[in-house]
Amino acid sequence: MSSTLVILLVGAFVAASCALVGAFLVLRRMSLLGDAISHAVLPGIVIAFMLTGTRSSIPMLIGAGVLGLVTVALVELFNRTQRLREDASIGVVFPALFSLGVILVTRYTASVDFDLDCVLYGEIAFAPLDIFYLGDLSLGPRALWITGAVLLVNLVFVGLFFKELKLATFDAGLAASLGFSPVLVHYLLMGAVSLTVVGSFDAVGAILVVAMLITPPATAYLLTDRLGTMLGLSVLVGVTASSLGYGAARLIDCSIAGAMAASAGVLFLLALLFSPRHGVVARTLRHRRLAEHMDDKILLSHLDAGECVAAESSLRERFTWSEAHFARTAERLLRAGLAARCAGGLVLTAEGERLLAETRLPVDRSQSPDLKGA
Repeated sequence: MSSTLVILLVGAFVAASCALVGAFLVLRRMSLLGDAISHAVLPGIVIAFMLTGTRSSIPMLIGAGVLGLVTVALVELFNRTQRLREDASIGVVFPALFSLGVILVTRYTASVDFDLDCVLYGEIAFAPLDIFYLGDLSLGPRALWITGAVLLVNLVFVGLFFKELKLATFDAGLAASLGFSPVLVHYLLMGAVSLTVVGSFDAVGAILVVAMLITPPATAYLLTDRLGTMLGLSVLVGVTASSLGYGAARLIDCSIAGAMAASAGVLFLLALLFSPRHGVVARTLRHRRLAEHMDDKILLSHLDAGECVAAESSLRERFTWSEAHFARTAERLLRAGLAARCAGGLVLTAEGERLLAETRLPVDRSQSPDLKGA
């Protein structure tokens, strides 16, 4: 298997597994939890090294996984006191655990070649070089097995507990009344998040894991309002970002993980701007159409059927419109057949009268100036 294919597969596996659980973090407004776990696991890594005396992946992953669960438990414990919000609980827990890890590193591993950059941040370019051996049999890159197993676990988890996750995420009270335990579902989800972060960052790096955990789901959130579609789009966006990032990294000779994370950010920016429903451009166009619609109704309400309203300057002054604004509004009414030109002014057509009758827009004409006549 070529190195390029290994890197692409590992990136796709990580993106897909992160997207599946990250979607629920985004919906629960717990996006910072992935970043917290990726830093708070450091003492678990160091303790695993101190107990086993080895820097092999399995003991360190176990130690990191245990601390990941401890992080989740502490955040939930502080949050349940109702004195701290979720973000504040995360902000208290992960710096404390990360600092503890730094103290353990400087105190007990100072004389050992213990590369924190490698342990915490990884490097996806090295994934093809770390081969998994079963005795003398080579089974291929270890990262493929680990990230593939994490993806499989997440697929099974989300598939089996989709209904429970959906209910507990959107309406915990309803979930409890139907016999589900929102607390149990929460801890199962947090365990899956911890497994995903710990199982992935050794191969691809903490920065890429955090980026794929949040950015693809946030992108999908802008594109759909359905949870099932959001999960599918999250996986698609994550896999696309990993592929585009690898191509960009090869093209400009830069960090692969950084390019993948940046590609995910670019896709998010495109969705933010051009999403059909929630994008900035679409919202701006909707607001503009709404404003034009209201202007049309305001002008229509001051016209009469069969009587020419000629005092355009008085109308502009009343509405505080510019001459160009009034001209654009009048032109839209003329094109739509709601008004017609008369001797120096505008007159309401039958279609415009019908539209006004349907909308029943109330108008106080007691304060209106005398606008009739040529």
